[in-house]
Amino acid sequence: MSHKIKTLSEYFQEYKKSLDQPEQFWAQIAEEFLWKKPWDKVLSWDFVGPDIKWFENAKLNLTENIFERHIDTHGEKTAIIWEPNDPNEAERRISYNELFALTCQFSNALESKGIQKGDRVIIYMPMIPEAAIAMLACARVGAVHSVVFAGFSSTALADRINDCQAKMILTSDGNFRGAKNIDVKAVVDEALENTHSIEKVIVYQRTNIDVTMKPKRDFWWHEVIENESKIHKAAILDSEDLLFILYTSGSTGKPKGVVHTTAGYMVYSHYSFSNVFQYDQDDVYWCTADVGWITGHSYIVYGPLLEGATTLMFEGVPTYPHAGRFWEIIDKYHVNQFYTAPTAIRALQAYGLEPLEPYSLESLKVIGSVGEPINEEAWHWYHDNIGKGKCPLVDTWWQTETGGIMISPLAGITPNKPAHASLPLPGIQPIILDAEGNELKGNNVEGNLCIKFPWPSILRTTYGDHKRCKETYFSSYPGLYFTGDGVKRDHDGYLRILGRVDDVINVSGHRMGTAEVENAINEHPKVIESAVVGFPHDIKGQGIYAYVICDMDNKTDEQLTQEIKNTVRKIIGPIAKPDAVQIVPGLPKTRSGKIMRRILRKVASKDISNLGDISTLLNPEIVNQIINGAGLEED
Repeated sequence: MSHKIKTLSEYFQEYKKSLDQPEQFWAQIAEEFLWKKPWDKVLSWDFVGPDIKWFENAKLNLTENIFERHIDTHGEKTAIIWEPNDPNEAERRISYNELFALTCQFSNALESKGIQKGDRVIIYMPMIPEAAIAMLACARVGAVHSVVFAGFSSTALADRINDCQAKMILTSDGNFRGAKNIDVKAVVDEALENTHSIEKVIVYQRTNIDVTMKPKRDFWWHEVIENESKIHKAAILDSEDLLFILYTSGSTGKPKGVVHTTAGYMVYSHYSFSNVFQYDQDDVYWCTADVGWITGHSYIVYGPLLEGATTLMFEGVPTYPHAGRFWEIIDKYHVNQFYTAPTAIRALQAYGLEPLEPYSLESLKVIGSVGEPINEEAWHWYHDNIGKGKCPLVDTWWQTETGGIMISPLAGITPNKPAHASLPLPGIQPIILDAEGNELKGNNVEGNLCIKFPWPSILRTTYGDHKRCKETYFSSYPGLYFTGDGVKRDHDGYLRILGRVDDVINVSGHRMGTAEVENAINEHPKVIESAVVGFPHDIKGQGIYAYVICDMDNKTDEQLTQEIKNTVRKIIGPIAKPDAVQIVPGLPKTRSGKIMRRILRKVASKDISNLGDISTLLNPEIVNQIINGAGLEED
């Protein structure tokens, strides 16, 4: 039985059912999966511990639900389309039968190299099908994978290896990314100088560059699979056995390993994928994320493959070898659902409409946005020019910690409203609180977004440090999961995510989301992108500091600064006028495209001590340029 919602009235029925009888609701959905042993109890939980268990004592293997469950019906169907970085290189199409054989073969190779159930395995690979095969093989043997984005520094990699005490690394010789050829294996070698738990390294040959292979430790991927069988009996796992650890980037101090477990994550990633994107069996679906991020886990690999979908993996970047690369790929494979980040949309928007001209984009049925709240200007550009005004735009809100999409339109079902995540998915119970922790009921309210009831893919802990999990997510408002985001519920009851709560500025007693000020700044025709933060202000409590990337043609910094201030004044009012505007060459971003506002806040506050590890940023060089531009010097 399919649990795909087809109409708005059905959504409201399902949502009500999920509130009234949550255990029954999720049990019905879970019944469509393959279980070695059914559960004794659907859910036990408390948010104080926190201690959350879904489908207690059930036994399963997630990969059997990708392969064995329905290989008979769609074995010949394409599971993964892979598009290389260089458009002149041949693409790959891998059927479900082939993917099954490759997963079994590599599962046998992992076991022959000493990997057992519960061992942690680091995956540090480019966007190639083998990265997905590595994840699936770990899940099949019961090993816990931790994917690290293959652009992170050796220090960041070593920190993550040490935190989870990984036994093996799966990597490549190198990585093609745009015009760059990155020496990935050398980064691994450097990281391993500061770690002691790794016993084996398996290296996939991607770029054929010369690498150092350490005898008895390092092995070539093609050699370890050479004599392995393409049949493998899946390990039997408990519902609450760890599936993966994913480290959240960007905070100071030790990385935070978010833990997701097997059964709940499987059920929710599949349910959310099927409903949000309204996937039909002949569709081609493309999410542009990297498997190093939760989006890649849930909506490139696990969600689509559990659905039996055709999922596209792209190795390259949006602007190489030209700014029309995304649109070229959409036309080439007749992509039906396209899911990307606002950062990418804004970057492509800056190129204007010319790169779009050769492409029809006729195949698109659904477009989506992920990673941060999308501003209205980017929403309209994306909706009008990519979706041609006819594709529903799913503006999805969720987190690494939530495992799957929490608040989003269901494509073609929930009426779209620009820059609004809209309504929660069935089973998700959001609540809005003021700073004192009082619930704000009804519409036209704004406050902190919390969730008051568990969903199957909620994080279970932070690896090796349960106390940190409790302090970060469950202590601010006892009995609730605190998202860290601000939210506004409008007059229609639609939710609009305002960004991180620490991105809410209190100016002279007026609370305003930084996103609102950014939206106003971005209305200026010369503005490409902006980031707004609060900083200590003697009179107002907090002042507004705007970092702005501009097209500088025929303009001076002084002219633009004044025009930007006037634009904000005109759109929002004098209260929101930035106290400081700094024209910058770029913004510091994580590899997943999130702006690192913590760094911007420090610069705005004239405190550049303890910036944390900036090597994991997409563009660490920008930080010094911003510091210098602000007239500060590093110690």
